[in-house]
Amino acid sequence: MIRYRLNGRPVEAEPGITLLFHIREQLGLTAAKRACGEGVCGACSVIIDGALMASCVIPVERVEGKTVLTVEGIEAAEMELYVRAFSEAGAVQCGFCTPGMVIAAKALLDRTPKPTEQEVRAGIRRNICRCTGYAKIVAAVLRAAAYRRGERPESPPSGPEIGGRLPRVDAEAKIRGSAAYVDDLSAPGMLFGAALRSPHPRAKLLSLDVSAARALPGVVAVATWEDIPGERYTGHVIDDWPALIAVGEETRYVGDAVALVAAEDEKTARAALGLIEARYEPLEPLRDPEAALAPGAPAIHPAGNLLSHLELKRGDASGALASSSHVFTGTFSTPFTDHAFLEPESALAFPPDDEGVVFVRTGEQNVYDGRKYIAATLGLPEERVRVQSAYVGGGFGGKEDQTVQHHSALLAWLAGRPVKCTLPRAESTRVHVKRHAMKIDLSVGCDETGRLKAVRARVVADTGAYASLGGPVLHRAVTHLGGPYSYENIEVEGFAVYTNNPPAGAFRGFGVPQVNFALESALDALAARVGISPWEIRWRNAVRAGDVLPNGQIAGEDTALEECLRAVKPAFDAAAGAVGIACAFKNTGIGVGHIDVGRCILRIRADGVTLLTGAACIGQGLATVLTQIACGTLGVSAGQVEVVAPDTASTPDSGTTTASRQTLITGEACRRACLSALAALPESAAVQHGPELLAELAGREFHGEFEAETDPFDSVKPNPTRHIAYSYACQLAILGEDRKLARMVAAHDSGLVVNPLAFEGQVEGGMAMGIGFALTENFPLKDCEPTARFGTLGLLRATDMPQLEVHIVRREGDTRNAHYAAKGIGEISTIPTAAAIAGAYYTADGLLRNRLPLESTPYAK
Repeated sequence: MIRYRLNGRPVEAEPGITLLFHIREQLGLTAAKRACGEGVCGACSVIIDGALMASCVIPVERVEGKTVLTVEGIEAAEMELYVRAFSEAGAVQCGFCTPGMVIAAKALLDRTPKPTEQEVRAGIRRNICRCTGYAKIVAAVLRAAAYRRGERPESPPSGPEIGGRLPRVDAEAKIRGSAAYVDDLSAPGMLFGAALRSPHPRAKLLSLDVSAARALPGVVAVATWEDIPGERYTGHVIDDWPALIAVGEETRYVGDAVALVAAEDEKTARAALGLIEARYEPLEPLRDPEAALAPGAPAIHPAGNLLSHLELKRGDASGALASSSHVFTGTFSTPFTDHAFLEPESALAFPPDDEGVVFVRTGEQNVYDGRKYIAATLGLPEERVRVQSAYVGGGFGGKEDQTVQHHSALLAWLAGRPVKCTLPRAESTRVHVKRHAMKIDLSVGCDETGRLKAVRARVVADTGAYASLGGPVLHRAVTHLGGPYSYENIEVEGFAVYTNNPPAGAFRGFGVPQVNFALESALDALAARVGISPWEIRWRNAVRAGDVLPNGQIAGEDTALEECLRAVKPAFDAAAGAVGIACAFKNTGIGVGHIDVGRCILRIRADGVTLLTGAACIGQGLATVLTQIACGTLGVSAGQVEVVAPDTASTPDSGTTTASRQTLITGEACRRACLSALAALPESAAVQHGPELLAELAGREFHGEFEAETDPFDSVKPNPTRHIAYSYACQLAILGEDRKLARMVAAHDSGLVVNPLAFEGQVEGGMAMGIGFALTENFPLKDCEPTARFGTLGLLRATDMPQLEVHIVRREGDTRNAHYAAKGIGEISTIPTAAAIAGAYYTADGLLRNRLPLESTPYAK
């Protein structure tokens, strides 16, 4: 028996397990998270005899006789300081990394009470955050240090009204580690689920024998394709993704599930997988789109290997290019990259209750999507499936598809007991969708003054084994390739192609970061030929209100790209080293004629209000946005507003958290519900806000709904409304004397900013992801099989980050019925970053780089 002290009390553990397993699974302390399993992300951090350590790789034998501290063991008075500091600084987004960051902060401040910024960055360098860009975490640690020294740092204004810097309403639970993510949950009699996956990207499954697994003591259920009571295939847009591969069927990538096991413990479940006999006939995989489109290539799906083909044409691009004074022609390529959210996929499913309803706890981007997939797999009407969201530890688009939700539900259905399926990190990395690898052939022409005349391009996207959202991603690439500029002639052809690579789907920016890198790099080359600065060529061509975008839509009165360029001009002119610049625009809302509805229910209580919506908060801070809209409209305080977690049994469907849509679309639905409440007040009411409103309307319920109406992609209108709104941005990248990235400056137009503190965090986090996309991140494949571990994905740490500067820009104007005029920020914050960095290196050495991650930089491997 191993004995040590945990949070001040003696504990005992059996040998042969990790410290994290003992803390979480046996003692029930879940602030330390199960994330990478490699000891590289810091989410499981604890302090052992004063040293910061990763508990996921420490055998419990190594802490014999030692003292271990988790977030739960920090003294109450000190913990309150971290809560204040991290909340006020805006250091919390999805929150999954936050307890580990707090422990890292404590370890640093215990030995260095007054650290410098550089010392803080070094102190948290073992802890990865995928959301924030680290700037606000560093500020939080410095703030906590001041509080610990007895100082009183100036507190920024934090009013709950629209436009106030209100700390996140869920920050305290995330900081204290009490926020429950799915893998933190358990249930009486719970089993552990696991999947056997194909070792081959393309192979025919010849036979499957699960008898030995079924006979293993502790195994309660084993499922194969024959055990699926409903539909075997599901999909976000196209039902082409099998829940389990059937005997006689070909696998399509190494993440394909072949069989499922539910057992009394995770160790037994994994052992059972090793007893399953699956025989395959390996087949030659299709490694890239060119091979998949070649004559005679085997068909990955019955309809062939071409998922989607799109064309966008305006004017005469070929003729305009022929008459241009300067024409740039080049080919650009971008790789697969991984979302690398800190929380691996997890779901906890319960067998049918007395009313025949299957209940599933998930962490996904729309519980109604999950309900649809699970119901289809089980062959049930949707009303017999209830899905409720736990906290979501990051998504970035990677939690829109089904991974474990339908598997856990199927196992619970078969076993008659609750089943939790949580993907180990290595399996998660192999299974979930990636950012599309793309190849872009591009020609751009301008006149002698640098005014753009035409763009012609061909985009080929590797959508991998399954459709996921490959079609919509290609659409965004095609309709955004022309950039936020004013010219008439464009011709873009796009192809999304199936291969035997891991599926590609939604990922922050949704196809636009790839094409933005190509176009903005071409503009830098044209500026050099014309003899003007990279800033100037963008200024001369920037779309203004009333201009026509290359995709045909008329830029709205709220368009503020001109203001974004002005905001970065002083920094551009003053840059001592090489400087790059890039602009971008990105749709808000699904658009192109698709149904896009936000819904919210407002319930009035005597002591406050409750907001119910199925819109998922995946770290972007939607609950805080809705709280501020309610406060600003109704006159209540933030403490009087409760936002209920998404639940198909009680919260209305408000669509998927995707397309930078929730702040505008569900936010407007919330505002309308609040306005309905105000309208219900009797005319005799002396005061129509605050306590009097609650007293007058207590017990009543008000519904708000908002639909973003747009034209379809194939609309014959000369100027179709493709999206309800666009956000605009301009970013600068400035290199230091060591040729490393020293500073990023971002100016973003997202209309009315509901919460500037959260907005800045989104931009900083988006830039961090864009910096990784530009310089370090990759997802290498060998014969279609991933070769990267979490620790080798190239994720940036606090010590890698440059200084970040964010400017909020706005131009007043109509935003298509969204009265408070907010637009999206989640995606566009990532889009121009890589191109700006590429431009900085082009300025430095004259080498136009056409591949990501960028070659010939200090970051290149």
